[in-house]
Amino acid sequence: MKKHLCAATFCLLLSLFSITVAYAEAPSNEALLERISRLEEKLAVQDNQGSGFLDAWTDKITLSGVIEVEACYESIDYDDSAESDEDNSDITLATVELGVDVDLVKHVSGHILLLWEEDDTEPMDVDEAFITLDGKDVLPLYLMAGKMYVPFGDFTSNMISDPLTLEVGEARESAVLVGFDINGLYGTIYAFNGDVEEADDDDNHVDNFGASLGYALEKDTMTLDVGVSYINNLIDSDGMGDSYDDAVAEADELGNVLELDDYVGGFGAHIVVELGSLNLIAEYVGAIDDIDYQLDGVSVKEDAIRSWNLEAGYAFELFGKETIVAAAYQGTDNAGDLLPESRFMACIGAGILDYTSLALEFAHDEYETDDEADIVTAQLAIEF
Repeated sequence: MKKHLCAATFCLLLSLFSITVAYAEAPSNEALLERISRLEEKLAVQDNQGSGFLDAWTDKITLSGVIEVEACYESIDYDDSAESDEDNSDITLATVELGVDVDLVKHVSGHILLLWEEDDTEPMDVDEAFITLDGKDVLPLYLMAGKMYVPFGDFTSNMISDPLTLEVGEARESAVLVGFDINGLYGTIYAFNGDVEEADDDDNHVDNFGASLGYALEKDTMTLDVGVSYINNLIDSDGMGDSYDDAVAEADELGNVLELDDYVGGFGAHIVVELGSLNLIAEYVGAIDDIDYQLDGVSVKEDAIRSWNLEAGYAFELFGKETIVAAAYQGTDNAGDLLPESRFMACIGAGILDYTSLALEFAHDEYETDDEADIVTAQLAIEF
């Protein structure tokens, strides 16, 4: 009995000792609160570090975009009585653009522009993608390499529709470009491997090039941009190149061979002036020489194609909204039925909401074939 009592007493004492030790080792309320406070401080530091990392990348990346929806009505009056006149209307998602600009580190940046145009670029196309290395505070020079619209022509316009100068001269190429900008004086030189080759030239080389030179001035109530540009093969531009490819395909269907005899240089000049609320635009883009082809080895000559654009626009407030009205006269020489010989245009546009604009345009086209067309276009757009 005593043995059992001693054993029970020993177990009781051991239990009390264990409880006492455990209680002694357990942290007090104050210690627990201190531990929790330290943990909260660590979490806050980690959150701030993560937020700083994200903020740093947010500062480096800029997103931009454009969405344009257009409704169009076109009436075509053919001079040839054998052809019936036409009336067409349509609603299209004309343009979707998404741009990404990244400033990685000092002197290094990247640009990507994705483009979708209904019935033209489906699915979405990488319209531009290039890397820029700039001198900034070291040298007033920069280098660009990648897919870009080379600086031939200016193509500034108040209209919804692209100017005829753009239809003739715009060129998107994978190129390397070197440029400078010093106190308003700017210029570039660039080189690329074009798609349109000369006859009997089986080599595939970087033999297309161009250059531009201009001057830009900005004051309180006036801005000025005047410049000239040159490209050694205008036939390689987007519009002229597509027309040439169509002619080659048509000749091939007839069992003939059509080739470009020699590269045809292009020249462009522009002046854009803003005087307060008034802006004036004048631009010329054209071939320097006549265009020589070889059709089954026989020389065929076409007159040099030329284009121009003259515009005037005036900005004012209408019902508290920023509004612009503009008129233009555009034209071409020796474009055949590819482009209008003359185009008369008028346009009115307004910013109806933040980042949102509504515009209405009328154009009357007259062709060398004496065909005529009237086109009315309405555009709703957002830009961010």
